[in-house]
Amino acid sequence: MTTAVRHRGSAIVTGASRGIGAAIAERLGADGYGVIVNYAADAEGAEAVASAITARGGRAAAVRADVTLEDEVEAMVCQAQEQMGPLRALVNNAGARGERARIDEQPADGLSTLMHVDIVGPMVCAKHAVRAMSTAQGGIGGSIVTIASVAAKAPLGLTGTVPYEAAEAAMVAFARGLSNEVASEGIRSNTVSPGVIGTELSRSEVREGALQAPMGRIGQPEEIAAVVSWLISPEASYVTGCDIPVSGGL
Repeated sequence: MTTAVRHRGSAIVTGASRGIGAAIAERLGADGYGVIVNYAADAEGAEAVASAITARGGRAAAVRADVTLEDEVEAMVCQAQEQMGPLRALVNNAGARGERARIDEQPADGLSTLMHVDIVGPMVCAKHAVRAMSTAQGGIGGSIVTIASVAAKAPLGLTGTVPYEAAEAAMVAFARGLSNEVASEGIRSNTVSPGVIGTELSRSEVREGALQAPMGRIGQPEEIAAVVSWLISPEASYVTGCDIPVSGGL
């Protein structure tokens, strides 16, 4: 059974083939956005997410694009607007954890790859989203939400995660600065910082003894999606430059 939803323009969710990204894409599809389910390698997973959205009466398309390659990002933004309507939201969710090793054992090329995926990629996506959404450039405004991590402010306590923690802190700073740069052009920029969430990666971290939430449980991807949904909605129209932890009290 399908349910009719109101069309609200397009939304791009990067790294949306599974986990938090998939939950966000499905929530935004239910909210009425035409969703670009971005992926880099997991085509099957992305197609399954897109199919789940359309089965419920929404609009979605799985689109492969490496977020670190500008021509692919630009093409993805164009496709979103051509197929789904004016771009209203970008959710920067794609990222990497990098190699688990102490800093004195980290290979320089591995550090470069991590920073390119976790920092340069979201910046490239934001660049083209701003061009599409800016009221100064003919857009209708919108929202950029970057998925960071509580690790940006509270180290995970696991060996080999320092570069990842630094990258997440950089994205919180970037989103805060971006909020000031584009506020007058109808674009809001915020971060959501999950704690330990019920994905396969986080479950392994729990087993290793990562930070435990005072609430005594791990979070669920749908709980992150709910906050993202609110942030890009009109109800959050005066919210920009914020980092919202969804971490059970960490």
